[in-house]
Amino acid sequence: MAKVRVGRVGEQIKKEISHIIQSELKDPRIGFITVTGVDVTNDFSQAKIYMSVLGNDEQKEETLKALSRSTGFIRSELGKRIRLRKVPELFFKFDASIEYGSRIEQLLNQINAGNANL
Repeated sequence: MAKVRVGRVGEQIKKEISHIIQSELKDPRIGFITVTGVDVTNDFSQAKIYMSVLGNDEQKEETLKALSRSTGFIRSELGKRIRLRKVPELFFKFDASIEYGSRIEQLLNQINAGNANL
């Protein structure tokens, strides 16, 4: 039963954080961000937010720096929107699964194009 609640709270945090990042943050270093997932500990003390950023490595690092500087603001906004006894500590991580998937798709397309020539 506890795992179900952790999953629901994680999805709600994901929804609210993506809304906060898109509409509330005004930092120009923050580019196009997609929040792909949230892992919350069982006691709701920590949350790892996985995100993918469109751009090169330098833009990704700048985005991560900007998000780490605005963690307090995001956490306070999250506390206003979600009723929890304790708002979890936020950790932002890059999710490379979208890039990995597009690379695999590109390789499969090359293989299929090579087979079509036979």
